[in-house]
Amino acid sequence: QVQLVESGGGLVQAGGSLRLSCAASGRTFINYAMGWFRQAPGKEREFVAAISGSGGRTDYADSVKGRFTISRGNAKNTMYLQMNSLKPEDTAVYYCTAGSYSLTSYDYWGQGTQVTVSS
Repeated sequence: QVQLVESGGGLVQAGGSLRLSCAASGRTFINYAMGWFRQAPGKEREFVAAISGSGGRTDYADSVKGRFTISRGNAKNTMYLQMNSLKPEDTAVYYCTAGSYSLTSYDYWGQGTQVTVSS
């Protein structure tokens, strides 16, 4: 059974940084793309970033380009999202995902971790 567990969320002031982590288990993830999505209160879930199985391809939402960096660990079953220059509008529940490379949907989802950016 595939399991994705996020960590690293919390409360930070605007302009600050957070690093989210995602630990994947249940199968070999080296061939799986992974990604981050987020959902703010009252809004639809939106794509944040994606990374291919090898780590050679990445994509970002325009709203986070230049501020967020997605990466994978050497074992390929961990993923990170370094978030810098955080803004109040980045406040959301952030979800880790895994599956075929996509900017819209994935097969596997974590439970989410809350990120709150205060102004």
